[in-house]
Amino acid sequence: MKNKVAHESGRVFFFEVSENQQNTRLDLFLTSCSLELSRSRIQALIKGGYIKVNAGPTKASHKLRPGDRISVRVPPPLPEILEPEPVQFGIVHEDEAIIVVDKPAGLVVHPAPGHPTGTLVHGLINHCPDLSGIGGIKRPGVVHRLDKDTSGLMVVAKSDRAHACLARQFKAGAVRKQYLAIVHGATAEKEGRISLPISRHPKKRKQMSVAPTGGREALTLWNKLEEFRCGFSLLSVSLKTGRTHQIRVHLSHIGHPVLGDVVYGYRRNWWKSHPIVKETLLRHVKRQMLHAACLGFVHPASNQYMEFESALPQDMMNTLQALKQLELKRS
Repeated sequence: MKNKVAHESGRVFFFEVSENQQNTRLDLFLTSCSLELSRSRIQALIKGGYIKVNAGPTKASHKLRPGDRISVRVPPPLPEILEPEPVQFGIVHEDEAIIVVDKPAGLVVHPAPGHPTGTLVHGLINHCPDLSGIGGIKRPGVVHRLDKDTSGLMVVAKSDRAHACLARQFKAGAVRKQYLAIVHGATAEKEGRISLPISRHPKKRKQMSVAPTGGREALTLWNKLEEFRCGFSLLSVSLKTGRTHQIRVHLSHIGHPVLGDVVYGYRRNWWKSHPIVKETLLRHVKRQMLHAACLGFVHPASNQYMEFESALPQDMMNTLQALKQLELKRS
């Protein structure tokens, strides 16, 4: 027997648990209902006291019993929580459901320790005031993210329904995510597959690492677009999962860290003794040379597949040009 909304008053919903749903976690139960909210959004509402079981406070892990009555109050957006700020970023596409942005390198996606203001979400709220609260107060509309120093395409939801739809696609690995990366070394093969689990680094808690045991499944596919005899390659990289720092961790693990990545690759002091510094390449490398170039997904309103592309940013173009000049000098 499927659950039905017993009563709806504005943004308040009521559900009753049937016998065949006994022992189901509360958050999983509500994710399967007709609320069109992501699981993370539901967990945040539970934690905030907006969801109750039998009129009492509860937890996301609460196991339900037949006859339990669940009330869900979806609060209105809270634009006052984050102050809108004018922030520079590109808009590739916008409609009533989504915004596809082209994030520049150096821009933090959402507020975090050390970055309380001037983030992408501050700029998004400034651009779209009704966005606040969708997907979480501190991450309004954000379905996925890019590292601060990774440039390129992101999709942002403008409604809870769009957020839930996009979140399902990302979780199922149904979103096309293709990156361009300049890496150290010449890969032995023209293409490769890296299927290695990733977890938090056992000692460096702000970093990730390939996990010898445990960890979350992670799959990265790559193919070589160009090779430079001076010791670098241009790769096209596709993500089939979305783990934190996945591309940077995987490429570093196989011996081809992203150029300019001082966390998973070579630190700045390493360059001091590298011959290529004398060729002025380093002046173009101020961050990891990684760019989200293509993003494809099913539109949450039209159900049509859409794909967007972003041109390589100027600093990566300059770096590739410098590598080609080195090729000519050494040929």
